[in-house]
Amino acid sequence: MSTIKIIAISIIMLVLVGCQRVQPIMNIENTPIAYSLKIEQVKSAILQAAISRGWTIEDKSASELTAKINVRSHYAEVKIPYNEKHYSIIYVDSSNLKAESGNIHRNYNRWVNNLNLDIQKQLSLESSQ
Repeated sequence: MSTIKIIAISIIMLVLVGCQRVQPIMNIENTPIAYSLKIEQVKSAILQAAISRGWTIEDKSASELTAKINVRSHYAEVKIPYNEKHYSIIYVDSSNLKAESGNIHRNYNRWVNNLNLDIQKQLSLESSQ
């Protein structure tokens, strides 16, 4: 097989792998909080981040929130346990996101990643107040 054919086949395979719509479900677990904050400040940071991204929030307990998002015909729900030292974003349920056998549509992972980044930003803002 010529070098050009090998390179062409490799490029095609990379493109096909990169275009997969389903990925393993992303859970953000025990993310350390790098600031000395009270639990109310951690909760406030999570609320601000989630609301700004279009998630709706419910209190489950004194140290756990439930966040839900609806995007067009897609739905996802996560639980967010937290304390002064750590927080997590854990998959709970979804609809119309091809969730099966530990995999889910890549948009879910993007939503969770964006939520996590925004929580980090809000925690930083809380620490400067």
